[in-house]
Amino acid sequence: MLDFLKPWIERFQEFLYLAARAFRNIFRTPHYADDIFIQMDVIGVGSLPIVILVGFFSGIILGLQLGRALGTYGAQEQIGQIVAISLVREFGPVLTALLVAGRNASGIASELGSMKVTEQIDAMRALGTDPIQKLVTPRLVALMVVLPLLTIIADFIGMIGGALISFGLLNITWSYYWSSAWRALIYQDLAQGLIKPFLFAIIISLVGCLYGMSTTGGTQGVGRATTQAVVVASIWIFVITSLIDPIFFKTY
Repeated sequence: MLDFLKPWIERFQEFLYLAARAFRNIFRTPHYADDIFIQMDVIGVGSLPIVILVGFFSGIILGLQLGRALGTYGAQEQIGQIVAISLVREFGPVLTALLVAGRNASGIASELGSMKVTEQIDAMRALGTDPIQKLVTPRLVALMVVLPLLTIIADFIGMIGGALISFGLLNITWSYYWSSAWRALIYQDLAQGLIKPFLFAIIISLVGCLYGMSTTGGTQGVGRATTQAVVVASIWIFVITSLIDPIFFKTY
């Protein structure tokens, strides 16, 4: 009756096993620092333009919609506070993670999947190199570093977009917008906005590596692994944020 759950449970066990080995390798030599910096450049710098664009237009959309809603109650001056809280707590981390998952989880899965079907990973094992330490751990470390930084950039750019709407359409001064936005944020908001991307980075990197290194079926298998990696990573992003929000809700 529950046979349909077996593949999911087996895949989750594989994920936990891969995560344990990848985190253990962080404290073992060799560390492959060059690979880590290469991945930071590919993932972080490569994702920067799309993160800036989406962050900016997210702030504009929030400013437009909230300005209209708050205007009904004569509370448009509170737009800076709501935009800041919305971006820092939810929209910044989640949207940035989804963008990075779509761009990099697929890239990681396709890259490692191609190496798997062409037997490059088997060749690494034959030469005495641990594929997880060489391929997985550098991507894990790189994402844990760059995703929180990308989230901070997206939050700031989004707040600039909200400020443009507030100043241009709602006649709210820049100084009042930024001062109200800054006063609205508390340490719990900042903690929530930084813990989420750190956890999202773990999910995105390990899911992409898991599906890439378990690819079978040639080039068609690479395509399937790429699609599955993006879908699963995106689902887990929403699952994680729905689990974290109640924890921080009790601290306010």
